[in-house]
Amino acid sequence: MTQVEQLSLDLFDEAPAAVAAPAAHWQHPRASRQLQLGACLVAYEFKRGKRRTIGLSVGPDGLSVSAPRWTPLAEVETLLRDKARWVLDKLQAVRERQAQAEQARIEWRDGACFPYLGEDVVLRLDPTQGLRSAGAMLDHTPEGARLRLGLPQQASADQIRDMTQAWLMRQARALFQQRLDHFAPTLGVRWTKLRLSSAGTRGGSASADGSIRLNWRLIHFGPAVIDYVVAHELSHLRVMNHSPQFWDTVASVMPDYLERRQALHKLPVPKW
Repeated sequence: MTQVEQLSLDLFDEAPAAVAAPAAHWQHPRASRQLQLGACLVAYEFKRGKRRTIGLSVGPDGLSVSAPRWTPLAEVETLLRDKARWVLDKLQAVRERQAQAEQARIEWRDGACFPYLGEDVVLRLDPTQGLRSAGAMLDHTPEGARLRLGLPQQASADQIRDMTQAWLMRQARALFQQRLDHFAPTLGVRWTKLRLSSAGTRGGSASADGSIRLNWRLIHFGPAVIDYVVAHELSHLRVMNHSPQFWDTVASVMPDYLERRQALHKLPVPKW
């Protein structure tokens, strides 16, 4: 029997949560095969390549299956039936997360609201000359936080979105660097480069050369969640897997990492 490699819908492996009854049909946009899993018809993307295991991956598009060139199709389908509960749970989780993201969609206009470091911030268009040179400025008022953009009232949604994103990415880079510098000495590791990602995952990745990649949209979440992702990736510079030794490494700097991890997976990411 071919060894199985399971990939969860997010960067970090997690046990599937209890979900409502899944939809009767799941369709990947690049589906080339389909299979009945219980009461559900799942159309999935199927690829063969130079690999040693069968890989199951569930993402925003649906189920993707990768298999070695020599693996019989019957073996792939047997595996999918064996893992049907896992597949359907992940597909349902993706659908629920997409619905949450749609509810959190940001309308790019004066007065729009978006989360920043776990708190709501209201956008205000302010075409004053001084602000225009700075691009954007965050103010804290008795009514709450306001991000003033150096744009005229007739600015387009694309202009408002792009200027807000540029400001958020600047804040993300500065904060991520600060938190990397904070945790790295305690973990006994050295990071070499930070890259900001826009990938579908809400976490990041780490390379053996010390490069860290973090999704800039983490800046929407509170500091506790951001610190968890930073500590998670830095811990990979010591243990490049998700073994018990890895989680012990994370716990050495963050004893409550489980609660933070759960918050990362539960909180919706605003749809842009």
